[in-house]
Amino acid sequence: MKMQDVIALITGGASGLGAGTAARFVSEGARVVLFDRDGEKGERVVAELGESARFGEGDVCSEDDVAVALDLAQAEFGGLNVLVNCAGIGIAARTFSSRGPHPLEAFEGVISVNLVGTFNCIRLCAAGMASNRPNAGGERGVIINSASVAAFEGQIGQAAYAASKGGIVGMTLPVARDLARYGIRVCTIAPGIFDTPLLGSLPAAVRESLGAQVPFPQRLGLPEEYAQLAQQIVENAMLNGETIRLDGALRMGSA
Repeated sequence: MKMQDVIALITGGASGLGAGTAARFVSEGARVVLFDRDGEKGERVVAELGESARFGEGDVCSEDDVAVALDLAQAEFGGLNVLVNCAGIGIAARTFSSRGPHPLEAFEGVISVNLVGTFNCIRLCAAGMASNRPNAGGERGVIINSASVAAFEGQIGQAAYAASKGGIVGMTLPVARDLARYGIRVCTIAPGIFDTPLLGSLPAAVRESLGAQVPFPQRLGLPEEYAQLAQQIVENAMLNGETIRLDGALRMGSA
């Protein structure tokens, strides 16, 4: 799929990996709809991106909110053929500690946003993509999900986050197989330690220490690098049903 033909819905598009992906896609000729709960940040990013971008405020777990975003893509750009799932949350809590058992509602909240929210967007966007006119290669759409290296090497306190990201990895292949008959490809990116707003709040010394854990390059990953891989997935028709680690050879320890 050529980038100038792309009309993408990017969840979590108001900051971090989502905003970085939106910026690269627009620079390559795509049109994007950013979808995020943070209306103020979302509108600011769209203003910076210009006429090729629109913003829809909402929750990835809400069928109605996602439907409104899809309607926006249809009304403004004529449809949708790419979904990039970047929305997600994380917490730190041990399964059991001196404070007691891991709060169940907190675990359920992470699973709801990261895993159920991702699947909600997949299923609704796929339903729309299935009616697209196929391109010369038979493609009707591309879906890109965001997991994490925590799906494979979750650290202490990451039970909820690792479970949610592991679920995304686990459903990538079956969803790709489900959607193959419609010409819709599905891949997942599993980033390592990336320079996102979550890490931006940490002291510089802590950020440097985290970056030094990466074998090479010894630094935090950049949203532009995630976006570069997302673009390659869109453009390379043989990438399907795969989870790709983007981590500089990092393998996380227990803590």
